Amino acid sequence: MFTNPNIFQSGSLEKIAAQLRINIIEMSYKARSAHLGSCLSCVDILTVLYFKILEIDPANPGMQKRDIFILSKGHAAMALYSVLAARGYFDPEMLKSYNQNGGTLAEHPPASGLAGVEAATGSLGHGLPMSTGQALAIKLNSGTQRVFCLLSDGETNEGSVWEAALFASAHKLDNLICFIDHNKWQATGRSDEVLNVTAHAEKWLAFGWNVQCIDGHDHQQIISAAHNASAKPKMIIADTVKGRGVSFMEDDNNWHYRVPNAEELHQAKQELCK
Repeated sequence: MFTNPNIFQSGSLEKIAAQLRINIIEMSYKARSAHLGSCLSCVDILTVLYFKILEIDPANPGMQKRDIFILSKGHAAMALYSVLAARGYFDPEMLKSYNQNGGTLAEHPPASGLAGVEAATGSLGHGLPMSTGQALAIKLNSGTQRVFCLLSDGETNEGSVWEAALFASAHKLDNLICFIDHNKWQATGRSDEVLNVTAHAEKWLAFGWNVQCIDGHDHQQIISAAHNASAKPKMIIADTVKGRGVSFMEDDNNWHYRVPNAEELHQAKQELCK
């Protein structure tokens, strides 16, 4: 498990993302835990944020002047834990305890003070309101930190997302930078068939946000979008593929709840190690 930790010290973003995907798949296999496809679609965004964008100090996770990241799509906790371990927030050996009785790493990000986890999430629609509150508090205290938030596209079904969107725009929270992991699936079907969440860009523009659409697996596009300054809160709509990186998982919504067997684990690792 976690076969090449040295990659996190000197590897390219592509190699780091591939190793994170291996770790996530192994976690799912060991814990018999779902939401694998949802984790794999957002790995590239998390890789870029934690290795290139966020002003953080894993040795001092409570640093007052740190940037804040909130994983609103808390069902992708395996992806968050993997990148936190890779950045040194805790021993990667802890990943083996994921979703185990008595373990520290719950199936969704906990409110237990785990280093690097800024908020307990999992009940969808809460992450953006919390991020908005954090961004406003920083402004009121004349801070310069930024708040980053990652939502799922299906999560925009929630009314609380749009209340927060209006609030952030009204208060000109230019320190708030959000991503939508637009993998086009949610639990029971295509996101735009479950509820009309098409025309994301037009909706967020109408709510007063700066909007940019990117390839959510292109690391340079993610870097550029996150760095581009904005006088408004910013929404980056990242076009992604659920199950990204493993041929038989890509764009297959069965992997929202399925977990790999031993043969599938081996095949996935073979593909990702190329």
